[in-house]
Formats: sequence, structure tokens, C-alpha cells
Amino acid sequence: MSSSKNPAKRKGSTLKRMAACKELYLMLLLPVIWYILFLYTPMYGIIIAFKDYRSARGIWGSEWVGLEHFKRFFSGFYFGRIVGNTLVINILMLLFGFPFPIFFALLLGELRSTRFRKVLQNVAYIPHFLSAVIVVSVMQLILNPNTGVYNIIRHFFGLSTTNYFASVSAFKPLYIISGIWQNMGWDAILYIAALAGIDPTLYEAAAIDGAGRLQKIWHISLPGISSTITIMLLLRCGQIMNIGYEKVLLMQNSLNQASSDVISTYVYRVGILEGNFDYSTAISLFNSVCNIILLVIANFIAKRVNDTSLW
Repeated sequence: MSSSKNPAKRKGSTLKRMAACKELYLMLLLPVIWYILFLYTPMYGIIIAFKDYRSARGIWGSEWVGLEHFKRFFSGFYFGRIVGNTLVINILMLLFGFPFPIFFALLLGELRSTRFRKVLQNVAYIPHFLSAVIVVSVMQLILNPNTGVYNIIRHFFGLSTTNYFASVSAFKPLYIISGIWQNMGWDAILYIAALAGIDPTLYEAAAIDGAGRLQKIWHISLPGISSTITIMLLLRCGQIMNIGYEKVLLMQNSLNQASSDVISTYVYRVGILEGNFDYSTAISLFNSVCNIILLVIANFIAKRVNDTSLW
């Protein structure tokens, strides 16, 4: 008899706790509704990746074609180029862009002047709030072959001017460097918070033992934020096939398309501009499945190596 009442008691206690924090649950309700309406509800549209979609027939009335769109994509002329560019850009961003916020957070933690630390931190945050249009426009102004500051300086020293936005080899470095500059300060917030949670007595004990700054960073700071680094690395691995198309499209032209064409821009071109919704949905589904597989593999490795994982 008592065992049958336990679930009811637990349910009642849960409802009481929710009632005591009803304001927080009401605040949570809005984002939950947003996720359901705009992220989960439209997922039924994935089915058009397996159909010969015709808008007049609708999703359910269109003919089922199975994996034909996937076969078309895998055997297509642009498959190797767009998948290769996507992987290369994301791997380079992971290798060069991921460590920079960590270094920046460690640098801020070692600064003695509180005022200078706040100024540097705010200056580093600002680029994150700039739109892709502004970032690319600034890059074009600086690198303009005729009036850009960079090429004027090169010309002053007798060097040849270069149109970097028309160069195939320059696209990836420009994209990566501008991405690091734009997101370094914002991505460092989590590491700064993790550093603030380290027990200060550890640094005091290390100073008494004669440890220098680099030794404190290596033996205290980095181990103290290692779990945060692992989680952020796992999240980045789960997005290794994703590149936002806005900035790429703004930097892209017919001269650098061989290096700048990625999955997101290809989906935009064949889906929005050409109206092949079924084909573009199949490509997006392939992209999402690859990200899930990579995330699961990275999580498995992290759990085995560092005993830190997402699940």
C-alpha cells in the first residue's frame, strides 16, 4: 500500500517545487515554445529528401524516390570540392581558432591592472556583435588593391599590390583570421568564468613553493579549466561540417569559388536560387548526420581519455 502511494507523493512534491519556482518556469516556457514551433515542428519536412517534391502535390503527394537525391549528390561534380572545402575550413578553424580564446582568457587572468583588463576584455567583445556585412566590408576596405591601407603600405615599400578577394589561395586564410578576430573575445567568456572558479589558495601555495607564472598556468590554470575545454571541443566537433553561409557568400565571387564553395552555399544555390528543395534537403540531411556521427565519436573518445563527456 505504501509503495503505491510513493509515486503520488513524489509527483506532489515535484508539483510543489514547480509551483514555488513558477516564475522561472514561465520564463522557460517561451524558449520551449519557440524551439517546438521553429525547430521541432518543421522537422517533418525532412521527408522531402526522399521524394521528388512538387509544390503543387505537397509533401505527402509527391512521388517517393528513396535515396536518389543522395546518390546524385555523392556522384556529382561538386561533391569533392564542397565537402573538401567545408572540412578544410572547419579543421583549420579548430586548429587555429579554438586555442585563441583559451590563450586570451589566460592572458587576462595574468594581468595585474584591473582597469586595463576590463578595457581589453570589452575591446575583444565588440567584434562579436558586428554583422558579417560589416566585417567583410572592413576587410574589403583594408585589402582593396587600389585604395586599401594594406596594399598602400605594400606599394610604399616597393611590393606588388594584390587583390586578395580574387585569390583562390587567400580565401581560407582571410576567412579564418577574420573569424578568430571576431569571436575570440566572446568565446573566451566561458574560460574566464572557469578560471574565476579555481581556488586562489592553489596559486598562493604554488607561489610559496617558488612556482613562476608559466608553471602556475601549466599546473593550475589549464587543469582547472580542462573540463570546460573538453566540453567546448566536443561541441565544436559536432559542428565540424557546418559553416554559416552569410559570410562566405559575402566573400565569394567567381574568381575564388573553387576555394570558397562549401556545403551551406551549395545548398543555398541549388535550394533557394534554383528551387531544388528536395535535393538541397537531402544535402542538409547528409550534413546533419555527419555532424551527429562526429559528435558521438568525439564524445566517446573524450570519455575514454579524459573522463569528461556530454553524456
